[in-house]
Amino acid sequence: MNYKTVCISGLVLWAFVMASAQTKTTMTGTCGKPEVQQSVAAGDQQGHAFRVAQGTCTITGSVNGAVAKQGNFAEEVEATPTTMKNRGVYVVTFDSGDKIYYKYQGSATMKDGTYQAGTNKYEIAGGTGKMQGITGSGACKLTGKGDDTLEYSCTGDYSMGHATGSRSKGRTTPVNR
Repeated sequence: MNYKTVCISGLVLWAFVMASAQTKTTMTGTCGKPEVQQSVAAGDQQGHAFRVAQGTCTITGSVNGAVAKQGNFAEEVEATPTTMKNRGVYVVTFDSGDKIYYKYQGSATMKDGTYQAGTNKYEIAGGTGKMQGITGSGACKLTGKGDDTLEYSCTGDYSMGHATGSRSKGRTTPVNR
C-alpha cells in the first residue's frame, strides 16, 4: 500500500469512529415567566422592544447517564407584537451537580405580544465535571401556553470528548502548558 492509500484509509476510519461517537438525546420541559426581565421600547413602532430576561425551567432528560435536574436561561430578545428573535445561554444542572452550557438562538410567532410557537438551534458550549469535553448541537420546538409559560422539546446529538484541564473542576477550556 502506498502512503496516499494509508492516509485515505485512516481518514475514513477516523470519520467512521467520530460519526459513531455521536449519541442522540431528547430533553423536554416547561419555562415559567422570567424572574428577571427588563424591557426598553425601540421607539420606531408600537410594541417593538428589546429585552433581557433570566429565568428557571423544569427539565426532563439525561446526558451521558446523568439525569437533568434544572435549567436556567439568560437571554436577549427583540420583539414586536407578531414576532420575536432571541439568543442566549441555557445551563442544565444534573443530579450529579455537573453542568452543560448551551448557546442558542431562535425565533417565534407572537399574537398581541403573547408567545405562540417558536424554534431554536443550539450548540453545546462546554460543561463541568463529567460533562467536560462534551460537544454537540440540536434544535428545539417551543409552544406558548398563554400564561407566560412555554413548553419545549429538544433533540440533538452529543459526543463526550476528553476532559481537559482536569486539575480545576469546572474548567471548560484546555490548559496551555
